[in-house]
Amino acid sequence: MSNKPENGRKKLDLRSLWESGTIQKNGRITYDVVWNVILFFIIIGVIGLFFAGGVGAGYFASLVKDEEVRSEEQMKETIYNYSETSTMLFNDGETEIGDVRSDLYREEVQLDQISEDLRNAVIATEDEYFGEHKGVVPKAVMRAVVQEVTNSSVKTGGSTLTQQLVKNQILTNEVSFERKAKEMLLALRIERFLDKDEILEAYLNIVPFGRNANGQNVAGVQTAAQGIFGVDAKDLTLAQSAYIAGLPQSPFGYTPFYNDGTIKEPENLEAGIDRMHEVLERMHEAGYITQAEYDEAMKFEINEDTLTDPKATVLGTYPAINQEVQGRAKALIKEHLMKENGHTEEDLAEDEALTEEYDTMAERELSSGGYQIHTTLDKEVYDAMQKVRDTYTERNWPWGQKTVFDSDGQKEKEEIPLQLGSIIIENSTGKIYGFIGGYDFELENMNHATQADRSNGSTMKPLLVYGPSFDMGEAQPGSVIADVPYNYQAPPYKEVRNFSRNHRGFVSARYALAQSYNVPAVKQYNKIKNKNPVEKYLEKMGMEDNLLKNVTINGQVYNDYEAESMALGGLTKGITVEQNVNAYATFGNMGKFVDAYMIEKIETKDGETIYEHEVEETDVYSPQAAYLTIDVMRDVLEYGTGSRIRGMLYNRGVDWAGKTGTSQSTRDSWFVATNPNVTVGMWTGFAEGNMQHLNYNSRTQGLWADVVNAVSELRPELMVPDNDFQSPGGLVTRSYCATSGLLASDLCSSVGLVESDLYDADYAPTEVDDSLISGDFVRVKDQLVVAGPNTPGEFIIDGGGVTLSPEFLEENGYTSSEVLKELLPNSGAWSKVALPSTESIGSTASSIDNDGKAPAAPSSVSASGSAISWTPSSSSDVVGYRVYRASTPGGSFSFIGNTTDNSLGFSGGSGIYAVRAVDYFGQSSGLSGTTTVGNPGAPEPSDDEETSSDNSDSGNDSSDNGNGNSNDSDENDSGENESDDGSSDEDDESENNDSGDSETGGDNSGGDSDGESSGDGSGNDSGNDSGNDSGESDSEADSQ
Repeated sequence: MSNKPENGRKKLDLRSLWESGTIQKNGRITYDVVWNVILFFIIIGVIGLFFAGGVGAGYFASLVKDEEVRSEEQMKETIYNYSETSTMLFNDGETEIGDVRSDLYREEVQLDQISEDLRNAVIATEDEYFGEHKGVVPKAVMRAVVQEVTNSSVKTGGSTLTQQLVKNQILTNEVSFERKAKEMLLALRIERFLDKDEILEAYLNIVPFGRNANGQNVAGVQTAAQGIFGVDAKDLTLAQSAYIAGLPQSPFGYTPFYNDGTIKEPENLEAGIDRMHEVLERMHEAGYITQAEYDEAMKFEINEDTLTDPKATVLGTYPAINQEVQGRAKALIKEHLMKENGHTEEDLAEDEALTEEYDTMAERELSSGGYQIHTTLDKEVYDAMQKVRDTYTERNWPWGQKTVFDSDGQKEKEEIPLQLGSIIIENSTGKIYGFIGGYDFELENMNHATQADRSNGSTMKPLLVYGPSFDMGEAQPGSVIADVPYNYQAPPYKEVRNFSRNHRGFVSARYALAQSYNVPAVKQYNKIKNKNPVEKYLEKMGMEDNLLKNVTINGQVYNDYEAESMALGGLTKGITVEQNVNAYATFGNMGKFVDAYMIEKIETKDGETIYEHEVEETDVYSPQAAYLTIDVMRDVLEYGTGSRIRGMLYNRGVDWAGKTGTSQSTRDSWFVATNPNVTVGMWTGFAEGNMQHLNYNSRTQGLWADVVNAVSELRPELMVPDNDFQSPGGLVTRSYCATSGLLASDLCSSVGLVESDLYDADYAPTEVDDSLISGDFVRVKDQLVVAGPNTPGEFIIDGGGVTLSPEFLEENGYTSSEVLKELLPNSGAWSKVALPSTESIGSTASSIDNDGKAPAAPSSVSASGSAISWTPSSSSDVVGYRVYRASTPGGSFSFIGNTTDNSLGFSGGSGIYAVRAVDYFGQSSGLSGTTTVGNPGAPEPSDDEETSSDNSDSGNDSSDNGNGNSNDSDENDSGENESDDGSSDEDDESENNDSGDSETGGDNSGGDSDGESSGDGSGNDSGNDSGNDSGESDSEADSQ
């Protein structure tokens, strides 16, 4: 046996194995296996990479296969194409309005005219490897791909400045792999043709930078520098440069201005300021600025002190057309692009970024797409309308004033011109043939015909009150509406006031609209308001976006759908002249609304039509309701608030129907009218202040007539139709009683209160009027009033009379004294109608108030020939007078007669005469002052019969002091209650130096005096502007 240790044997075994080559052989086998496995995987990996690369390359090639290979010249031409090449044309298809000037304002600038800070800020923020890459940064691209594949919530982006230049100038903002692939390919090509300075200069001239102080979209650093800070790009500070450099990432999110040019609230400016700080940090990290420069720039604030003010802009020969047509064309092109890409309005409403993308795409298409934009505008018509404006404004055009603050915060007055807006729309098609955009477009860059929202005042009445009421059958032209004191039915229950501050009592709907009375309009609107007329009528005529529904503004909730003042044009936001005139064209088109338009078609540079307008009709009013409204509005020009216009027209036979309007505080004055072909509207007004004392209605109506006359000479086939409006059928003429609007009764006919009017056959009256009854009445202040239980019988008018039925009054709510006093018109046959006693109406109120006092005595008693006359009592409830005679000075007075007039014939010869006034309630005044006739004799002895004959006189006067011409006295005149036959009851009290009541009073007849022209329906014009638009609103906004 061997004595060697076991491990020694093992060593000898390993050595032997090694020496024998066994280990080496086995090791080679293992190595070969492992290497082969590794090699296999390497080969597979390389093959996979080649395969993936091939697939990727193939996929990339498939994405760019349709992209043409552009030459160097083509690339440079496209990159440097900052011009605006689309053209706008008048309706003849040939005459150019001008080239499109985009809403994206840009001013080209050379690179050496851009501050170094701004250049560095853009590079540090947008493309840190700009000086190194060849158009694309692979690392950034791979990072973006990984983020897209993994659906990472963080998207860092991978576009270089070169790629952004391609996206903005050559491609679209479409989000897709195809667009991204083409962008990368073109970026690589651009880097071959342009050096870095050329690329940077082009980028800085085309990239969007949000809005300027005018609210206009701007592109390019020079326009941004001027529009935001009011300096050139070369003069920007470090902080200003950082702020501008940060804008391209989200131009409208970071911009300091809203689209109307106002500065955003501090909290909405924070995003842009944070972005500026981020830019400064990147510049500091990249070594472009020092720590001290960084610290100083971080202190910069963005507010009204550091931002610039708005500046006037110039838009060429037809600036108002340029702005208007471009805005409409952009919206149509945007809609075209959306349809091409399968997007809807709902998609954009839910995605702000997508909306911004399409806005940019449409803007670029419009400005550089080479489109031909055909409009409906007639050059000669448009020019003629501007000439009317210019001619009128040269004739002492009024200017107003508004308060402004100078740089030191001191108040000063700035003059502002009276503005105007007008438009002509074809009824059947909606074509806009011409417009007047304002006094001077460049003063405000505001089109007052299409953009400015204004209260439309009383022009709302046909649209929202009478037209809908006729359509629903809730009223017809012959319907009677009482123009009497009336309050809004919602808090704070303010009074509805007519322009004249007076009331006309019973009036027809026709007359109320012709004279533009406010009270009947609000009352009628309240009858239909619960049937949603705003939704059923105004919304259908394109006003939906202008109507507020439960919107809170400054803590107050506004709801145009519920406000009673809507009847008078009390819109919270207002509507444009175009919208108002467009709505009136609905009447001219027999109740069918056709949306107004200005762009006929849009063609590409290759002649392809991408948009062509199609006329669509919407039923709003029935043909019968439309015709009835037109027929009523004819009367506005015949005897109503627009009666002066007919005399201003060259073609007076044209069938015009229209309406005047004045808004609250007379800030707005309107006239809109339609004929069978077209509708023409005119607005004048101030954005601030009012037009009182400016003859505003005559000015507005004169301008309207001048426009119609000028265009009629040019286009008689358009403005002077051969026919009048034609009745659509389904209408009937009916007679009605002017108290109720029902069929006239015999009693109504006997009084002479029968009128006739047109009706929709389905809504003509069928019931007979029962508002009138026979009765006894007296005359008070020239108004007939039913005699009361204590009214002296001798003053009751012989033969009886007609009065309003107490049941009729109570049923219609005509019970208060304020209403009753205004209920009966003060003219014509109405003088034959009396008001009933208060007790019969079942109300404690009375049309004649009993103050418990005896009436004031008449004054200035005098004799002439065989008649005694006097000045009437100043009391308002007097029904008649009693006349007395004394034979001698100091003698007893005897009753000689009574009268309802202010004089009485006598045959008593010489004597001393005096008069008492008697009121509705039977109370009599003290004796008036006396007058002497002839030469009365000596005092007569007392006679029992004489001194006791007037004991029935129960008046309440205790004394009378007057200015008579006798020495008679009335110590304790107790009045009298004479018999109906006028028998001579003697006064048993001694008279001494009674000269009557000291009041000189008298009655002013109680008639309306509102200054309105044509108030009696005669059509005569008094020429008083303050009254011409008689019913116009002074309180439209009293209830919102």
